[in-house]
Amino acid sequence: METDNRTIILDFILLGISSQRECDTWLFAIFLIMYVITVLGNLVIILAIRRDHHLLHTPMYYFLSNLSLVDICFTSTTAPKMLAGEFSGKRRITYGGCLSQMYFFIAFGITDSFLLASMALDRYVAICRPLHYATTMRRHICQLLVTTSWLASHLHSLLHTLLMSRLSFCASNQVPHFFCDVFPLLKISCSNTALNTLVVHSEGAFIVNGALVVVGLSYARILMTILRIPSANGKKKTFSTCGSHLIVVSLFYGTVIWVYFQPSSSFSPKNDTLAAIMYTMVTPMLNPFIYTLRNDRMKEALRKLFRRK
Repeated sequence: METDNRTIILDFILLGISSQRECDTWLFAIFLIMYVITVLGNLVIILAIRRDHHLLHTPMYYFLSNLSLVDICFTSTTAPKMLAGEFSGKRRITYGGCLSQMYFFIAFGITDSFLLASMALDRYVAICRPLHYATTMRRHICQLLVTTSWLASHLHSLLHTLLMSRLSFCASNQVPHFFCDVFPLLKISCSNTALNTLVVHSEGAFIVNGALVVVGLSYARILMTILRIPSANGKKKTFSTCGSHLIVVSLFYGTVIWVYFQPSSSFSPKNDTLAAIMYTMVTPMLNPFIYTLRNDRMKEALRKLFRRK
């Protein structure tokens, strides 16, 4: 931490989604509805799977229940503070609160990424190595994948949070975003941010790209297996077991790569805010619908859940 006579910033002001204050009421209403749908939708998925003993012990749905839990946590890291700011017009956040928000945002985001990779691995084994599925995707293996996802993501987040905590913020306390994220904070720091940027583009890229490589290789093998199926109906039936997951992966990784793997000098608050809305609000809200609308087993689990009620 620098020890000169610069003013030490004790809190930040989140500039929010729009600079036009007359839009605040509409933005608050829209994002409140999205947040409620996200929490309720993912909560229903968790309850439906937890109450169906067979689904809970099926790897794909075990991962899905964990993904839904992470999606609730991920959205809740940013949405309540953003909604409070849009409603009251007060967008101030303490220095400690800002670093805490960044920590949990990164941790839950990376956990999401790892779980999506685990689900892709599950689909690869189910489609490409069906005879080995029961022995490969055993219960303790699935639990190990989930536990490792949580642990590795929090260690990754701790590294970036500690690196951020060593920076000084003296030129401005206005964060050009609706939550505390890495690049907006680096943009307003008056310290040398070369190490932070290097770690984002090296260690950060390795973590995210590592999960993305698992997804890519899994689906490459899945595609090769599907193409060898002689009948069109067989191809369609096999692809339908992983189509929902592929849609979610595309939505999530597409926006993450757009935001975090561009040069920090080309950071655009407007574009990155729109992308952040996609992966913090839109994708977690859509996930329950994507995974249930075309899934007969989830539909049946939901019917059982609501019949019990």
